[in-house]
Amino acid sequence: MDVDYFKEILDIVARLRGENGCPWDRVQTHTSLKLDLIEETYEVLEAIDEGDDDKLCEELGDLLMQVLLHSQIASEGGRFDIEQVIRGLSRKLIRRHPHVFGEVQVSGVSEVLTNWEQIKRSEESNRDRTSILDGIPRQLPALVRAYKVQRKAAKVGFDWDSSRGVLEKIEEELSELKQAYLSEAQAEIEEELGDLLFSLVNLSRFLNVDPESALQKAIKKFERRFKLIEEMAEAEGGELEGLTLAQMDELWERAKDRK
Repeated sequence: MDVDYFKEILDIVARLRGENGCPWDRVQTHTSLKLDLIEETYEVLEAIDEGDDDKLCEELGDLLMQVLLHSQIASEGGRFDIEQVIRGLSRKLIRRHPHVFGEVQVSGVSEVLTNWEQIKRSEESNRDRTSILDGIPRQLPALVRAYKVQRKAAKVGFDWDSSRGVLEKIEEELSELKQAYLSEAQAEIEEELGDLLFSLVNLSRFLNVDPESALQKAIKKFERRFKLIEEMAEAEGGELEGLTLAQMDELWERAKDRK
Protein backbone atom coordinates (compact mmCIF):
# COMPACT_ATOMS: atom_id res chain seq x y z
CA MET A 1 0.00 0.00 0.00
CA ASP A 2 1.25 3.47 -0.93
CA VAL A 3 1.54 5.47 2.32
CA ASP A 4 0.68 8.60 0.34
CA TYR A 5 -2.90 7.34 0.08
CA PHE A 6 -3.12 7.15 3.86
CA LYS A 7 -1.58 10.59 4.32
CA GLU A 8 -4.00 11.96 1.73
CA ILE A 9 -7.11 10.77 3.59
CA LEU A 10 -5.73 12.08 6.89
CA ASP A 11 -5.18 15.47 5.27
CA ILE A 12 -8.72 15.41 3.83
CA VAL A 13 -10.30 14.66 7.23
CA ALA A 14 -8.18 17.36 8.92
CA ARG A 15 -9.22 19.87 6.26
CA LEU A 16 -12.89 18.98 6.66
CA ARG A 17 -12.52 19.76 10.37
CA GLY A 18 -10.38 22.85 9.77
CA GLU A 19 -11.26 26.52 9.90
CA ASN A 20 -12.37 26.66 6.27
CA GLY A 21 -13.71 23.12 6.23
CA CYS A 22 -17.18 21.64 6.10
CA PRO A 23 -19.71 23.23 8.52
CA TRP A 24 -21.22 19.81 9.27
CA ASP A 25 -17.91 18.04 9.95
CA ARG A 26 -16.63 20.91 12.08
CA VAL A 27 -19.45 20.70 14.63
CA GLN A 28 -19.35 16.93 15.11
CA THR A 29 -18.35 15.34 18.41
CA HIS A 30 -17.78 11.77 19.58
CA THR A 31 -21.33 11.79 20.93
CA SER A 32 -23.01 13.29 17.87
CA LEU A 33 -21.37 10.66 15.64
CA LYS A 34 -22.56 7.64 17.63
CA LEU A 35 -25.57 6.90 15.44
CA ASP A 36 -23.54 7.46 12.27
CA LEU A 37 -21.02 4.88 13.43
CA ILE A 38 -23.80 2.37 14.09
CA GLU A 39 -25.44 3.09 10.73
CA GLU A 40 -22.19 2.68 8.80
CA THR A 41 -21.51 -0.60 10.59
CA TYR A 42 -24.90 -1.99 9.61
CA GLU A 43 -24.41 -0.86 6.01
CA VAL A 44 -21.20 -2.92 5.95
CA LEU A 45 -23.14 -5.92 7.25
CA GLU A 46 -25.80 -5.41 4.59
CA ALA A 47 -23.18 -5.36 1.86
CA ILE A 48 -21.73 -8.62 3.21
CA ASP A 49 -25.17 -10.25 3.24
CA GLU A 50 -25.78 -9.13 -0.34
CA GLY A 51 -22.41 -10.48 -1.48
CA ASP A 52 -21.74 -7.18 -3.27
CA ASP A 53 -17.97 -6.58 -3.31
CA ASP A 54 -18.21 -3.10 -4.82
CA LYS A 55 -20.71 -2.04 -2.18
CA LEU A 56 -18.66 -3.68 0.59
CA CYS A 57 -15.55 -1.81 -0.55
CA GLU A 58 -17.44 1.48 -0.47
CA GLU A 59 -19.11 0.84 2.89
CA LEU A 60 -15.82 -0.19 4.51
CA GLY A 61 -14.48 3.17 3.37
CA ASP A 62 -17.40 4.93 5.03
CA LEU A 63 -16.78 2.97 8.22
CA LEU A 64 -13.08 3.84 8.09
CA MET A 65 -14.09 7.50 7.77
CA GLN A 66 -15.79 7.22 11.15
CA VAL A 67 -12.59 5.92 12.74
CA LEU A 68 -10.56 8.70 11.14
CA LEU A 69 -13.06 11.38 12.16
CA HIS A 70 -13.15 10.25 15.79
CA SER A 71 -9.34 10.14 15.83
CA GLN A 72 -9.13 13.64 14.34
CA ILE A 73 -11.56 15.02 16.94
CA ALA A 74 -9.49 13.46 19.74
CA SER A 75 -6.28 14.77 18.19
CA GLU A 76 -7.63 18.33 18.19
CA GLY A 77 -8.20 18.01 21.92
CA GLY A 78 -4.71 16.62 22.51
CA ARG A 79 -6.02 13.26 23.73
CA PHE A 80 -4.84 10.81 21.06
CA ASP A 81 -4.43 10.56 17.29
CA ILE A 82 -4.77 7.96 14.54
CA GLU A 83 -1.13 6.90 14.96
CA GLN A 84 -1.79 5.96 18.58
CA VAL A 85 -4.93 4.09 17.53
CA ILE A 86 -2.98 2.05 14.98
CA ARG A 87 0.03 1.44 17.22
CA GLY A 88 -2.26 0.36 20.05
CA LEU A 89 -4.05 -2.06 17.74
CA SER A 90 -0.74 -3.51 16.50
CA ARG A 91 0.49 -4.12 20.04
CA LYS A 92 -2.82 -5.66 21.05
CA LEU A 93 -2.90 -8.05 18.08
CA ILE A 94 0.65 -9.23 18.79
CA ARG A 95 -0.05 -9.59 22.52
CA ARG A 96 -3.27 -11.55 21.98
CA HIS A 97 -1.79 -13.91 19.38
CA PRO A 98 1.18 -15.49 21.19
CA HIS A 99 0.59 -18.64 19.09
CA VAL A 100 1.47 -16.58 15.99
CA PHE A 101 4.01 -14.05 17.27
CA GLY A 102 5.37 -16.04 20.21
CA GLU A 103 6.15 -19.59 21.28
CA VAL A 104 2.70 -20.64 22.55
CA GLN A 105 1.26 -23.79 20.99
CA VAL A 106 -2.50 -24.23 20.45
CA SER A 107 -4.53 -27.20 19.29
CA GLY A 108 -7.35 -25.30 17.60
CA VAL A 109 -9.86 -22.46 17.64
CA SER A 110 -11.24 -23.34 21.08
CA GLU A 111 -7.85 -23.01 22.74
CA VAL A 112 -7.17 -19.77 20.86
CA LEU A 113 -10.38 -18.26 22.26
CA THR A 114 -9.59 -19.46 25.78
CA ASN A 115 -6.14 -17.86 25.65
CA TRP A 116 -7.64 -14.69 24.16
CA GLU A 117 -10.01 -14.28 27.12
CA GLN A 118 -7.24 -14.92 29.65
CA ILE A 119 -4.97 -12.36 28.00
CA LYS A 120 -7.79 -9.79 27.84
CA ARG A 121 -8.50 -10.14 31.57
CA SER A 122 -4.81 -9.59 32.38
CA GLU A 123 -4.61 -6.33 30.43
CA GLU A 124 -4.50 -3.05 32.34
CA SER A 125 -7.68 -1.69 30.72
CA ASN A 126 -9.64 -4.76 31.79
CA ARG A 127 -8.37 -5.32 35.33
CA ASP A 128 -11.40 -3.66 36.88
CA ARG A 129 -13.66 -6.35 35.46
CA THR A 130 -14.89 -8.60 38.24
CA SER A 131 -17.29 -10.81 36.27
CA ILE A 132 -16.79 -12.99 33.24
CA LEU A 133 -19.77 -11.12 31.76
CA ASP A 134 -18.08 -7.73 32.03
CA GLY A 135 -16.97 -6.17 28.77
CA ILE A 136 -20.06 -6.92 26.70
CA PRO A 137 -21.25 -3.54 25.35
CA ARG A 138 -24.69 -2.58 26.67
CA GLN A 139 -25.38 -0.80 23.37
CA LEU A 140 -25.40 -4.04 21.38
CA PRO A 141 -28.74 -5.11 19.87
CA ALA A 142 -30.55 -7.19 22.50
CA LEU A 143 -30.37 -10.45 20.51
CA VAL A 144 -26.63 -10.08 19.98
CA ARG A 145 -26.02 -9.16 23.61
CA ALA A 146 -28.08 -12.10 24.87
CA TYR A 147 -26.11 -14.43 22.60
CA LYS A 148 -22.76 -13.12 23.87
CA VAL A 149 -23.85 -13.22 27.53
CA GLN A 150 -24.94 -16.85 27.16
CA ARG A 151 -21.76 -17.86 25.37
CA LYS A 152 -19.58 -16.32 28.09
CA ALA A 153 -21.58 -18.04 30.84
CA ALA A 154 -21.30 -21.33 28.96
CA LYS A 155 -17.50 -21.07 28.93
CA VAL A 156 -17.43 -21.70 32.69
CA GLY A 157 -19.93 -24.55 32.44
CA PHE A 158 -23.11 -22.61 33.23
CA ASP A 159 -25.13 -24.07 30.38
CA TRP A 160 -27.74 -26.62 29.41
CA ASP A 161 -26.63 -30.20 28.82
CA SER A 162 -28.45 -30.38 25.50
CA SER A 163 -30.95 -28.61 23.27
CA ARG A 164 -33.72 -30.78 24.75
CA GLY A 165 -33.42 -28.93 28.06
CA VAL A 166 -33.61 -25.61 26.22
CA LEU A 167 -36.75 -26.71 24.37
CA GLU A 168 -38.37 -27.70 27.67
CA LYS A 169 -37.42 -24.28 29.08
CA ILE A 170 -39.02 -22.57 26.08
CA GLU A 171 -42.25 -24.49 26.67
CA GLU A 172 -42.12 -23.48 30.34
CA GLU A 173 -41.57 -19.80 29.49
CA LEU A 174 -44.35 -19.85 26.89
CA SER A 175 -46.74 -21.29 29.49
CA GLU A 176 -45.77 -18.54 31.95
CA LEU A 177 -46.31 -15.91 29.26
CA LYS A 178 -49.78 -17.26 28.59
CA GLN A 179 -50.61 -17.05 32.30
CA ALA A 180 -49.31 -13.47 32.46
CA TYR A 181 -51.37 -12.60 29.38
CA LEU A 182 -54.51 -13.95 31.01
CA SER A 183 -53.79 -11.95 34.16
CA GLU A 184 -53.48 -8.77 32.05
CA ALA A 185 -50.53 -7.66 34.21
CA GLN A 186 -48.44 -5.63 31.75
CA ALA A 187 -45.21 -5.66 33.77
CA GLU A 188 -45.44 -9.45 34.15
CA ILE A 189 -46.22 -9.89 30.45
CA GLU A 190 -43.10 -7.92 29.53
CA GLU A 191 -40.94 -9.92 31.91
CA GLU A 192 -42.20 -13.29 30.68
CA LEU A 193 -41.88 -12.28 27.05
CA GLY A 194 -38.29 -11.28 27.73
CA ASP A 195 -37.62 -14.66 29.37
CA LEU A 196 -39.09 -16.43 26.34
CA LEU A 197 -36.96 -14.44 23.91
CA PHE A 198 -33.86 -15.12 26.02
CA SER A 199 -34.60 -18.85 25.94
CA LEU A 200 -35.06 -18.73 22.15
CA VAL A 201 -31.61 -17.18 21.85
CA ASN A 202 -30.27 -20.07 23.93
CA LEU A 203 -31.83 -22.51 21.48
CA SER A 204 -30.30 -20.69 18.53
CA ARG A 205 -26.89 -21.09 20.17
CA PHE A 206 -27.37 -24.85 20.51
CA LEU A 207 -28.52 -25.04 16.89
CA ASN A 208 -25.49 -23.02 15.70
CA VAL A 209 -27.75 -20.29 14.32
CA ASP A 210 -27.00 -16.59 14.68
CA PRO A 211 -30.30 -15.25 16.13
CA GLU A 212 -29.77 -11.74 14.76
CA SER A 213 -29.15 -13.09 11.26
CA ALA A 214 -32.10 -15.48 11.50
CA LEU A 215 -34.46 -12.70 12.55
CA GLN A 216 -33.16 -10.37 9.84
CA LYS A 217 -33.86 -13.07 7.24
CA ALA A 218 -37.36 -13.58 8.65
CA ILE A 219 -37.98 -9.82 8.42
CA LYS A 220 -36.78 -9.74 4.82
CA LYS A 221 -39.02 -12.69 3.95
CA PHE A 222 -42.03 -10.94 5.50
CA GLU A 223 -41.23 -7.71 3.65
CA ARG A 224 -40.87 -9.57 0.35
CA ARG A 225 -44.19 -11.37 0.74
CA PHE A 226 -46.02 -8.30 2.04
CA LYS A 227 -44.88 -6.22 -0.93
CA LEU A 228 -46.00 -9.03 -3.18
CA ILE A 229 -49.53 -9.10 -1.78
CA GLU A 230 -49.64 -5.31 -2.23
CA GLU A 231 -48.78 -5.84 -5.89
CA MET A 232 -51.32 -8.66 -6.22
CA ALA A 233 -54.07 -6.54 -4.67
CA GLU A 234 -53.28 -3.65 -7.01
CA ALA A 235 -53.21 -5.98 -10.04
CA GLU A 236 -56.68 -7.17 -9.11
CA GLY A 237 -57.99 -3.61 -9.00
CA GLY A 238 -57.89 -2.88 -5.29
CA GLU A 239 -55.75 -1.89 -2.31
CA LEU A 240 -54.94 -3.76 0.87
CA GLU A 241 -56.77 -1.20 2.96
CA GLY A 242 -60.02 -2.15 1.24
CA LEU A 243 -59.67 -5.90 1.74
CA THR A 244 -60.90 -8.02 4.62
CA LEU A 245 -58.43 -9.94 6.74
CA ALA A 246 -59.64 -13.18 5.09
CA GLN A 247 -58.92 -11.75 1.65
CA MET A 248 -55.46 -10.61 2.72
CA ASP A 249 -54.79 -14.06 4.19
CA GLU A 250 -55.74 -15.60 0.85
CA LEU A 251 -53.30 -13.31 -0.96
CA TRP A 252 -50.64 -14.13 1.64
CA GLU A 253 -50.98 -17.87 0.98
CA ARG A 254 -50.64 -17.23 -2.75
CA ALA A 255 -47.57 -15.08 -2.09
CA LYS A 256 -46.00 -17.89 -0.05
CA ASP A 257 -46.39 -20.20 -3.02
CA ARG A 258 -44.64 -17.73 -5.32
CA LYS A 259 -41.70 -16.71 -3.08
